[in-house]
This record gives sequence, structure tokens and C-alpha cells, in this order.
Amino acid sequence: MSKETQTAPSGMNRAKMYQLVLFPLNNGATNVYYVLVLSYIATFGSNVLSLGVMFASIMVTGMRLCDAITDPIIGALIDRTNGKFGKFRPFMILGNLIMAVSILLLYIATPFIPDTMMWLRYVLFIFLYFVWVIGYTFQTSCTRSGQTVLTNDPNQRPLFTIFNTVGSLLGMGAMQFLAPILRANVADYSSAAFYRVLTPIGIVVSIVLTILAVIGIWEKDQPKYFGVGGEKQEKVKISEYIEIIKNNNPMQRLMIAGAGCKLALSIATNTTVLCMLYGCMMGNYDGLYLPMMIVGYVFSVPFFLLTVRTSQKKGQKASLVRFVSVAFICYIGVLALLLLWKPDSAFILSIMTGGKVSINLYTVLFILCFGIGYGAYYATADMPIPMVADCSDYETYRSGKYIPGIMGTLFSLVDKLVSSLSATVVGLAISIIGLANLPTAETPYTDGMNWVVIILFCVIPMIAWALTLIAMKGYSLTGERMKEIQAVNAKRKELIAGGMTLEEAMQQCPGKE
Repeated sequence: MSKETQTAPSGMNRAKMYQLVLFPLNNGATNVYYVLVLSYIATFGSNVLSLGVMFASIMVTGMRLCDAITDPIIGALIDRTNGKFGKFRPFMILGNLIMAVSILLLYIATPFIPDTMMWLRYVLFIFLYFVWVIGYTFQTSCTRSGQTVLTNDPNQRPLFTIFNTVGSLLGMGAMQFLAPILRANVADYSSAAFYRVLTPIGIVVSIVLTILAVIGIWEKDQPKYFGVGGEKQEKVKISEYIEIIKNNNPMQRLMIAGAGCKLALSIATNTTVLCMLYGCMMGNYDGLYLPMMIVGYVFSVPFFLLTVRTSQKKGQKASLVRFVSVAFICYIGVLALLLLWKPDSAFILSIMTGGKVSINLYTVLFILCFGIGYGAYYATADMPIPMVADCSDYETYRSGKYIPGIMGTLFSLVDKLVSSLSATVVGLAISIIGLANLPTAETPYTDGMNWVVIILFCVIPMIAWALTLIAMKGYSLTGERMKEIQAVNAKRKELIAGGMTLEEAMQQCPGKE
């Protein structure tokens, strides 16, 4: 690969290596808040602000109804923006600042409101969370839509997945590792002190990752990379979006697949679920949480390499289907092992006990099934993100319209709906077994908790993966198909640059369905 960004005679837009590495850090920046907010906000609302477990859980999902209105508007704003600082950079920076301020106020300020003014706690909890959602949409939508200007090379786009995962690890992984350390040395998840320490750290990490991501897209965030029309790009009316969504079948299927992958990840890695599994059931949260997380990340490394290689050879669809299938099969084993568990039985996880290694056959089998399954699905969890760029390019090919903003916000809407749905599902499951607050690592085991863990940790993710596989069965954007689409788009771009209108270029170089 040349060190310089190249536009080949065919119109292929390639990225420099540093751009491929830095821009995906935008996802890492938003994933800091994925952990900071979506993993803890229900626990914070229930245990710190005493808002009630069902209110805190259901509100997180209910608030997403507003996204059905706000997300398309934000998508339209991105599509219509083309100022001095480009199309994507303003929304990345503004979104991050909005999230930082809103969460700082939510986690730091609201606990100081006296319990005699509970109404104010409720009002600020809802308002600040809503403001955070707007900022989250601003920034996370750019991760999806910005790929369209970064590169359209079928061999480079799969690399986005692996760099995106590295960025995610720097954001999400850092927070997941830090949180249990703070719980053990500062305060537990039910204490306001825990959030006073974790929040500023998370904000600083997110800001740094955002700055790096802005550097990564800086050179590409300009009109000549905006679709086939470039600087002549036509504005899309908001009324046209419904027709676009209706006719873009690959995007519809990808939204279902993305929802499945995200639901599996968000529920199976939910802090409350892991507290119940490793703490309440297995009785050793401190000795299991971090080691099992490390196991999952170690197993994921070879799968990242395999997914990229498969994507480059056979397309991203083939890679997603193959490794989601691996995860599904492995979790049958995880399910069987959890079904064997009973209180005071020999079927218990044991890695570190009293500072010493203590492992048994049950743990070995669990590590193998969980590790391979987690590695496979973690490597595919963010794979739908670069596939959004394929759907956006397909829309340009199909209709001539360049609308990465609405494509990004559509996927962001699904991301947020599913992520917040996980909090409601967990909250409902906890209320069914009669607990007034969400369990923490210190909560004693309660009858029925094992079934809650089995359903949340295994059954729901497996159902989500099944939906992903069904949706992908009719997904038409294979590796070969994308090469055809990119060639047609490149030819049209050359014709438009030579003086043709978009309509004339599409007639001169028609595509095929």
C-alpha cells in the first residue's frame, strides 16, 4: 500500500494506514460511555438515587422512543452538513462534549440532591439522560457514516473491523477492567463514590480517543469523497428517507443482524448478569470476573485475524455468518454446563481462590466453550458497522443518493434500542425473582437466580444469533457483489466529473439488481 492516499484510475478511494488505525477510535470513544452509562445507569438510578429498579430500567428503554424522531433529524443534519470543518468532524466533537457534560452532571451532581426532593432526582435523571442520548447519536453515527469517505476498497474495509475492535478495547475494555478494581479498592457499584471516580476517568479517555479519531478522518472529510456527485452532491429531502429505507433490502437485513449481535453482547456482558454469575452463583466475583474477561479477549485474537481474512476473500457477509455460527454452537456447551450447576454442588467455577490457582474439570470445560464462543461473537459483534458503509454505497449505486448520515443514524437507532432494551430485560428478570434492587457482587444467592442467568447469559444471546443468521441468509451484498457496485459507482463519478448530470451518468452506466 502506498503511503499516500490514492485514487486509482477505477476511482478506488484508499486510506492511509494511520487513517485506518485512528478513525475507528471514534467507536472506542463512544464505547467508553457504552460501559459508563448503559452498563451502570440502571444500577446507579436504583441503588444510588433510590429511583426504583423498574423505573430506572424501563426508562432507559422508554427514552428510545424519542430516538425515532431525533435520530432521522440528526442523520439529515449530517447529510446536509458540508462546512469548513467537513461533514463528520463537527458532530464527533460536539457529540463528545455533550456526553461529557451531561454524564458529569448526572453521576456527580444528582446524588447531592436530598431525598426530600425525589421529584427533582427523577426530572434530572430523565433530562440528563436524554441530553446524553443526543450526544451519543451525534458521535456514534459518524463511526458508521464516516467509513464511506475513509475507503471503499473491499480489501481495506474488513480491516476497519479489527481496528474498530482495537479502538473498542481501548474504550470499553479499559472501563471494564477499571470498574472491578475501583469496586474492590474505592467503593462498590451501589455507592456514589464509585461513580465520582469512574466518571472523570472515562470522560478523559473518551476525549483523547475522539481527538485521535478526528485526526484520522481529517484529510478525507471533504466533498470530493462524498458519493459519486462530490461537490455536486444533491440534497436529499427528509420525505425521501422512507422510500430509501423501504427499497434498501440489504440495510433492512443488516439492521436485524446488527440488533442480534448487539443484543447478545449487551446482555451477556451486562454488569448485573456477571455479578450474579460470578458472585452470587459461583461465590468468587473478584477471582473470576477479570480472569474470565482476559480469557475471552485472548480467545478473540485469532478470531479477529480469521474474520478479516475471511472478509477479504469471501466478503463480510460470509465472515459474519461463519463465526456467529461458531458462537452459537459453543454456547450450547455453556448452556449445558450452567444447567448442571446447583447450590452447594461440585459444578462450580474456580480459577483463583485465596490468591492461589484453583481449577477443576468443570472450569476447564466452561473456559473452552465460553472462550471459543466469546472469541467468535466478540470478533463479529462490531462487524455490522463496516457493513453499513457497504449498504450506503449500495444506496448510492441504486438511487444515486449519498446519505451516510441517515444510514449511520438508522444503525445507531437500532444500536441504542437494543442496548437499552438489555437494561429493561435484566430489570424485569430481577423483579420476577423478587429482588428490590439490582444485584451486586455482594448480593447473596436467591432461589431462581440461576435460571435468570441461564436465560440472560445464554438463551437470549443464542436467540439473537439465530435471528442474525436468518437475516443474513437473504443479504445480497457479497464480496463479489460489492466489487461490481464499487466499479459502477467509480465510473459514474468519472462521468459526472466530466460534465454529466447524475441522471445522465446513471443512464450511461446503469447497474443491475
